[in-house]
Amino acid sequence: MEDHLQHLLNAVVLGGTYALLGIGLTLIFGIMRVVNFTHGELYTFGAYMAYMLAGMMGLNFFLSLAVAAALGMALGALIEITLLRPLKGADIDTTMLVMIGAGIAMQAGEQLVWGGVAKSVPSPFPIEPVVLGSVSVGMNRLFVLGVALLLLGGFYLLINRTKLGVAMRATFQDPDTAALMGVNRGLMYTLTFALGSGLAATAGALLGPIFVVTPTMGDLVALKAFAIVILGGLGNIPGATIGGFVLALAEEFGAGYLSSGYRDAMGFLLIIAVLIVRPHGLFAMKERIG
Repeated sequence: MEDHLQHLLNAVVLGGTYALLGIGLTLIFGIMRVVNFTHGELYTFGAYMAYMLAGMMGLNFFLSLAVAAALGMALGALIEITLLRPLKGADIDTTMLVMIGAGIAMQAGEQLVWGGVAKSVPSPFPIEPVVLGSVSVGMNRLFVLGVALLLLGGFYLLINRTKLGVAMRATFQDPDTAALMGVNRGLMYTLTFALGSGLAATAGALLGPIFVVTPTMGDLVALKAFAIVILGGLGNIPGATIGGFVLALAEEFGAGYLSSGYRDAMGFLLIIAVLIVRPHGLFAMKERIG
């Protein structure tokens, strides 16, 4: 029983950051119909920014996380304005090739700037774990979970309880009618891409102190983000949230009871099984964002 609880706790902690990644990706696809192949590199960017701010410049750790998230949003807005906006009306193949090229260029740039040696983001939390009955968890992991849940709740309120959220959902459901009603579609697209990018950068900054930071750390993360989106249903934000936790549970229990070498494989095997039964994902709906 103790092992079950420990694996469950580990999965919940990891699932929060997976959910952030999945939401950011499904938001961009749901509103912009863009497959964001730079998502993994934006995750890496957030981790490197946390390292630069907290590790190299000595900035307060918590402030570093906030600045890294803001820089991720700024980079996302720049990508949308410089790369995607000129491609408005282009076919999906062209857009995908441009985004793949942008992802490759970003990774090469990170390799050039930071080198191939792994970096470590300093953490203010003690090494000693917090013991909760028969299970234990590090303070840094509890912090990651708390921030992730806070962001998930805030994002839900943004999408469902604000005028900006209404405008974003309207743009998703019917862009032309939304424009006739006064919604600035160009601004919505920029904000959407910036917000999705910020969530990816935030996930990277949060996990930077837990794992090492390398230029290729976003490769597998990007695959998992796409898997989460497909598992939850394209354009379905609640589905992406649940999908993130489902993937984390599959990985953690697979690694715990089979082999740690099968951690990543278990999640993708689960997704294959789900798609055989429900090809559009667990929570796919005809029209859904929010």
